[in-house]
Amino acid sequence: MKRIFIIEDDPAIREGLEVSLRDAHYEVEAEADGERGFVKVKRNPPDAIILDLMLPSKNGEDICRDLRAAGVQTPILMLTSKGSELDTVLGLELGADDYMTKPFSLRELHARIKALLRRAPETHPVEEMEVNGIWLNTRTREVLRDGSAIDLSTREFDILTYMMQHKNEVITRDMLLDDVWGYEHYPTTRTVDNYILSLRKKIEPEPSHPRYIITIHTSGYKFIG
Repeated sequence: MKRIFIIEDDPAIREGLEVSLRDAHYEVEAEADGERGFVKVKRNPPDAIILDLMLPSKNGEDICRDLRAAGVQTPILMLTSKGSELDTVLGLELGADDYMTKPFSLRELHARIKALLRRAPETHPVEEMEVNGIWLNTRTREVLRDGSAIDLSTREFDILTYMMQHKNEVITRDMLLDDVWGYEHYPTTRTVDNYILSLRKKIEPEPSHPRYIITIHTSGYKFIG
């Protein structure tokens, strides 16, 4: 589960972001004070930071600059009530990855966060995974089940990779749509079900009685590992 840290002193905005992001299956931490937030994210960098520009004790510009100087490369989405081009350029020059002006829509913020997380480099990319006899290589895009090759389409491979990376977690259809298809391309949840059905036919010994990809009623799916 991706971890997002919010540094925002407006309680209404901060609490609204916390609820919205947790509902989207992120782990969320928040801090109202700039200096305390800076210390926490420097000590334990999250996967993404939502950073207000105007903060008590240490403003967003200083936090952004000092994190980059300390070698913290976590993607930063900067929030501000200001709207001038100069403020935007300054925030980006200090190391922010994206910039939003208040008021903003939660839908757009979620889209920006997802885009930042997809662009964030993996420090330790995993090329091979094996779960319950299914072996997968993300570089060669090969899949084996009990040593026998399985021919998957590009989308089927991406879904299986995502599910193996999140083994034993409940994976909702919206999570698959957001993280596999991406917010720029948004088919229906029925499309997800069709791909899961197709994937089961290829990897399950008995597709009608799946043991790898099981259905979680009213929620989505789970890859058993």
